Amino acid sequence: MKGGDEEVATPAGPPQPLDWKFSKVFGERIAGEEIQEVDIISAIEFDKTGDHLATGDRGGRVVLFERTDAKDHGLSRRDLERTDYPISRHPEFRYKTEFQSHEPEFDYLKSLEIEEKINKIRWCQTANSALFLLSTNDKTIKFWKVQEKKIKKISKIIADPSKAVGNGNVASSSNSNSPKPFPTNGVSPDRSCNHLGNDISFPPGGLPSLCLPVVVTSQETNLVARCRRVYGHAHDYHINSISNNSDGETFISADDLRINLWNLEISNQSFNIVDLKPANMEDLTEVITSAEFHPAHCNMLAYSSSKGSIRLIDLRQSALCDSHAKLFEESEAPGSRSFFTEIIASISDIKFAKDGRYILSRDYMTLKLWDINMDSGPVATFQVHEYLRPKLCDLYENDSIFDKFECCLSGDGLRVATGSYSNLFRVFGCAPESTEATTLEATKNPMRRQVQTPSRPSRSLNSITRVVRQAETLGVDANGNSLDFTTKLLHLAWHPTENLIACVAANSLYMYYA
Repeated sequence: MKGGDEEVATPAGPPQPLDWKFSKVFGERIAGEEIQEVDIISAIEFDKTGDHLATGDRGGRVVLFERTDAKDHGLSRRDLERTDYPISRHPEFRYKTEFQSHEPEFDYLKSLEIEEKINKIRWCQTANSALFLLSTNDKTIKFWKVQEKKIKKISKIIADPSKAVGNGNVASSSNSNSPKPFPTNGVSPDRSCNHLGNDISFPPGGLPSLCLPVVVTSQETNLVARCRRVYGHAHDYHINSISNNSDGETFISADDLRINLWNLEISNQSFNIVDLKPANMEDLTEVITSAEFHPAHCNMLAYSSSKGSIRLIDLRQSALCDSHAKLFEESEAPGSRSFFTEIIASISDIKFAKDGRYILSRDYMTLKLWDINMDSGPVATFQVHEYLRPKLCDLYENDSIFDKFECCLSGDGLRVATGSYSNLFRVFGCAPESTEATTLEATKNPMRRQVQTPSRPSRSLNSITRVVRQAETLGVDANGNSLDFTTKLLHLAWHPTENLIACVAANSLYMYYA
């Protein structure tokens, strides 16, 4: 108490852990069903408004989903703002349309097959109710426009019955001076249709009426996807990232050694802004693994490397940004280096927070949150599947150690998420003093793999690692559940304004809300 009557405001603690619930699944796999390789989803992305979601698969197809709960509620935005009660409905999505983005190709100069698999999808600014997005496979980026168009139908009208057709000739009008019609299909208008054969005959008095096809525009609409531009022949290595600039005019594409800057309007020219290729390839020590523009500053972008570092570059410094403005990397603990150190340190994905202040990175074992104003080390580190560390040798033998997991942040920046094996994904609280660490499974019952744990486990996950030390087999996680390394949750995305996560398990798209 202060001054007798005033209460001292207690500081608000960290947000409570979210209670995740199943929302919807698209393409649910039936038990025993064999999954086709081309149906496996390889990319996922929400647009900035959160009203649309796009997925790409290994068959080169892009599938679009649209939010329906806002439309179905029946209230305008102004009416919703006037209401005194919050709308408690969670975001719901439905299938919108799909189109074939890429086809398999063959590079004859290098005798190399280019598969149609979609590596990344990025949404662009909408215009005139049309949707725009970029999609890329290993070599070619395409700019797509998806728009509703009114369907044109063929309707029949009946001409004046007095103008009948007889003996193959159209009855002439009262005006004998009217010009002769132009030849149709190469047949002279003066020539009788009787030349077609003696089998054709017309009833006496001619046909009662002439039906003419007329094209009319109906009120029904159909979604049409059209490729506006193709950005190709600019990468010698496989494209791993594309990212839109906040200026709405440019974007970048990154492969293992180079980052190119494009203008959306110009498809035959790009500018190389980062080049890591040495004069002698034997001197190559690291490759680019991911790249992304700053969400607010059009002159800044970040890219990660296979050595576990993140470089922030400023396009205003020079045309070729070989020197970085800031370098983010974590120093090695003394005596901790092993054969697998560099492999598991390789960053597979980076994401900027919505305000651009933080960068989230994912390496094989951990999630790291970096403050762009502090390059001494990450501000938080989250152990994703620490129980696999004793089994890195086995993971190397079956190539699982090279799996590339993606990561995402919530719109408010309070939580981060990433995937793991057995179709599991983890959600961590990154607010100060938060100890939220939730494990969910991409099924209709996301909590079924959970065990009874304290409501606020420690961020270091000591309770989990203690259980791990008791597990001696590769296929057992911290909760004693068997692990399946063939089912991995690599791709997921967080809705930009709601607590909704969309994640991919093979050919199925699952959505969860809290």
